Amino acid sequence: MAKTIFHPETDQIELTTVLEALSDPIRRDIILGLFEDGEQNCSAFNGLSSKTNLTYHYVRLREAGLTRTRAMGTHRLITLRAHDIESRFPGLLAAILAAARAERAQRQIQDLSGTLSSAKQGDDEPHREDGA
Repeated sequence: MAKTIFHPETDQIELTTVLEALSDPIRRDIILGLFEDGEQNCSAFNGLSSKTNLTYHYVRLREAGLTRTRAMGTHRLITLRAHDIESRFPGLLAAILAAARAERAQRQIQDLSGTLSSAKQGDDEPHREDGA
């Protein structure tokens, strides 16, 4: 017999719990991914952290009422409870998504800057005409 997965009812979702769950950047990335791509298999976010760590983050999001998890055979599919969050806390999800997008853009700029800096350092190496 399959274990029942706990999900709070919409009226049980508490602002403090939601904000606490969203305090972690990995969880904000998961929320953003679910919003942009819709329902996802848990493995869709493997690039964010280890499987064990992601499991912890999925539970935190689900118990806060931000996501819904459904079992499909051996897979777990995660959905953002956007309608529930919006009806409970109007405008909150839009603000969280905007902040998550800004954070992602900042990381991409930093990554690009680091890549360019590394490439530039490689170009600063003195070139010898004798091929050595």
